[in-house]
Amino acid sequence: MATMYAAAGASSMLVARPRLPKSSINCSLPYLPPRPSVSSFSTSIKNYPESSSRFSSLRVKAEETSSGSVEVNELFEDLKEKWDGLENKSTVLIYGGGGLVAVWLSTVVVGAINSVPLLPKIMELVGLGYTGWFVYRYLLFKSSRKELASDIESLKKKIAGTE
Repeated sequence: MATMYAAAGASSMLVARPRLPKSSINCSLPYLPPRPSVSSFSTSIKNYPESSSRFSSLRVKAEETSSGSVEVNELFEDLKEKWDGLENKSTVLIYGGGGLVAVWLSTVVVGAINSVPLLPKIMELVGLGYTGWFVYRYLLFKSSRKELASDIESLKKKIAGTE
């Protein structure tokens, strides 16, 4: 059976479109198996003889390990012990809140800079130039790499308070 449509205008045009029966349209999705539980996987590579595989002599086999959940529990236990050992919890909360506000504020500033035409490209060029200078100054020669390592170690000592 075909449905007829008439187009209005100077000359009438007749267009015939076949009508599909509603039972022929299948809107159901294929069955998907449930996702496996979230855990870490380890891989093992075994060497098989060449006759067992046309393209490669290596096969990778994934094995499920349950050590991931143990590590998360240990992490929470360590954090709880450190939190209980703190004397100035309010100071830590203030610094943490200040850090979150600083991250939010920096994203706002970067978004404002990104909305200005041509300024993001200029900032990319400045970053590329600084990266080139840093590589030339600290990473290209062995003596400058040693100087950078000693600067980093002295900074670590200042932060840790052992200097």
